[in-house]
Amino acid sequence: MPEQKRDYYEVLGVSKGASDDEIKKAYRKLAKKYHPDMNPGDKEAEAKFKEVNEAYSVLSDEQKRARYDQFGHAGVDPNYGAGGPGGPFGGFDMGDIDLGDIFGSFFGGGGFGGFGGGGARRNGPQKGESLRANLTITFEEAAFGCEKEINLNRTEECDACHGSGCQPGTTAETCPDCRGTGVVRVQQRTGGFAFSSTAACTRCRGTGKIIHSPCKSCGGSGSVKKSKRITVTIPAGIDDGQAVSLRGQGNAGKNGGPAGDLIVGVRVKPHPQFRRDGTTVLYEQPVSFFQAAMGAELEIPTIDGKVKYTLPAGTQTGTTFRLRGKGIPELRGRGRGDQYVTIRVQVPTSLNSEQKEALRVFAQAMGEEVPEESGLKGFFDKRKKKK
Repeated sequence: MPEQKRDYYEVLGVSKGASDDEIKKAYRKLAKKYHPDMNPGDKEAEAKFKEVNEAYSVLSDEQKRARYDQFGHAGVDPNYGAGGPGGPFGGFDMGDIDLGDIFGSFFGGGGFGGFGGGGARRNGPQKGESLRANLTITFEEAAFGCEKEINLNRTEECDACHGSGCQPGTTAETCPDCRGTGVVRVQQRTGGFAFSSTAACTRCRGTGKIIHSPCKSCGGSGSVKKSKRITVTIPAGIDDGQAVSLRGQGNAGKNGGPAGDLIVGVRVKPHPQFRRDGTTVLYEQPVSFFQAAMGAELEIPTIDGKVKYTLPAGTQTGTTFRLRGKGIPELRGRGRGDQYVTIRVQVPTSLNSEQKEALRVFAQAMGEEVPEESGLKGFFDKRKKKK
């Protein structure tokens, strides 16, 4: 009994009068959805993938499509339902479909499941690898900026061969297999279909050239390892955990490509007095009970040095005041933040007998109840006798 196949237009989800672009767009979407690499081990998806490819191979060909529109499946598959040597897909031909191009367009030309971008060159200019380093600076250095030096091990262009990898006086041969592109076209079979894709040339290892006389200084790589001392400029206002990028200070590029970057991570040491919140500096000022009650002239430390501040009489603990413009400079901008000062009234932890009696007298004067055992009565008796 003949095998029943779905209508090819139904398989791709397009109308019978669909344009070539509509058919191609529908195929790309479904091929990606049901591709074996996206559905490992899924037999149903594999069958769908075959069905989609079969439908596209017919509808994308003008002559095959015309025969299919007139005679149906029998017009394009002579083995339809016969169980011939090729099975239900005997006589099925992918033609010039290059899945390297199709899946390269899905994933930015990087290839998919072994499919490389069709015709993509691997030996073009490549940017060098970026490097990372770390620096620890003080609170003040972060606030006002500074310059630091770091030791860096990186690859640089070989001075002897100037990056060519060839011994001076010699040149490299263009790879005859890939003709200098670094990639070759290969045929792969998946699910009974032959796909054309691209891969790195094994003869030249994707470089597109063959070096017969490698440079003795770099061994043919075109680059050498060097130790370098780099000056890093830390901008004013940088915060803990941020980074500075130095363009072109990373590893050397390949095939004439630019050098990579150097990313310097910054760690800021905690300050014994100040805390930071963005561009705001936070500080707690300890004062005595007398200073809080009577008022005082204070010297407040800031990152610029000490400034004078008049503390009003009767200031309560926890009171906060602002010193404008005494905070952290804006990172790569104008202006500065403020410093906020919080008053903390200190309570004595150890008192001698005379200090205790003085506090009891003060408490009595403030109308507080003082326990009899406090000795306050004896204190007043002594004062009366002196009079």
